[in-house]
Amino acid sequence: MKIFRLIILILHLGILFLLLGSLLNAYVPPRIFPWFNLLSLGFPILMIVYILMTVFWIFSWKKRAFVFMLVGLIFINPVKRIINFSSDKKEKAAIKIVSFNVKGGIMGKEEIGKYLKSQEADVILLQEGRGGDFPYLEEYKRVNFSGVGTILTQHKVLNTKELDFPEKSEIPPAVQADIEIKGKVYRFIDVYLHPFKFEREMVTLNGNSDANEQKMKDIVKRLIPTFKIHQKQIELIKNAVESSPYPVILAGDFNSVPNSYEYYHLSSGLEDAFLSAGKGSATSFHDYKFPIRIDYIFSSPSVKAVSYVVDRSVSFSDHYPVISEFSSDSK
Repeated sequence: MKIFRLIILILHLGILFLLLGSLLNAYVPPRIFPWFNLLSLGFPILMIVYILMTVFWIFSWKKRAFVFMLVGLIFINPVKRIINFSSDKKEKAAIKIVSFNVKGGIMGKEEIGKYLKSQEADVILLQEGRGGDFPYLEEYKRVNFSGVGTILTQHKVLNTKELDFPEKSEIPPAVQADIEIKGKVYRFIDVYLHPFKFEREMVTLNGNSDANEQKMKDIVKRLIPTFKIHQKQIELIKNAVESSPYPVILAGDFNSVPNSYEYYHLSSGLEDAFLSAGKGSATSFHDYKFPIRIDYIFSSPSVKAVSYVVDRSVSFSDHYPVISEFSSDSK
């Protein structure tokens, strides 16, 4: 039994160091050491194993259980970025936002258009719209440069811009629009970071160990270069946020999980609407069996989220729509 407990202890410490490694994404960029960003992908599994091992020590009546429990408190916020239970907000909603990767509308433009119209949102931010027009949204003003990111609104649009590099990237990572709503101006940035371009069969493991090993190698080969592309794109987007004379609402498909380098640096100086007002699971991508959150809505601290919903009642895409309401700018 002592040998078994020693093995569990070594494994538990190993899991702890891996979890701590995922927190280093806040400081270490992928160009220097991309492997920390890989840990963010496995964070939910690592955290579950960590909790189960802590429970084992509790039932074993070992004092080390309290040590692991105390250290585990470090991961409360990282866990809340995936599963959260915030209190109801008393502030009155003034702005409603919908962010939705519509996958080019290939699963039904009619249904998507009708759904978006029914939301009566002030601003709709679409990703992978591919330049298509959606029925029922004719009265919305449209900001669309590349066909990837699209901003729709019925309010006054003051300025628009496509965020891209001088040499032009394959997919521009964002579009922005300064929009006046009820006498106040906000900068909306619709984000679509470089995709990993995975198909379901590429990440589905089977009983063939050699094939699975090759799949894992292929996955890593695709992940690491994309992490590095994301770092460059994030620098561009952060400049648009930091130079904004208006409060910012940043939303879209980040193609990145919570606790990743992308999450830490795009949320820097902003508030995660899910952390502020979300309840339950934040999972927004449902094409794989593994629960994944890659769609987000962030805002300047002066714009407070009063609600946050991942609408799982619709299946017009491999993403669920993310809907958030905000109180008006307090400044």
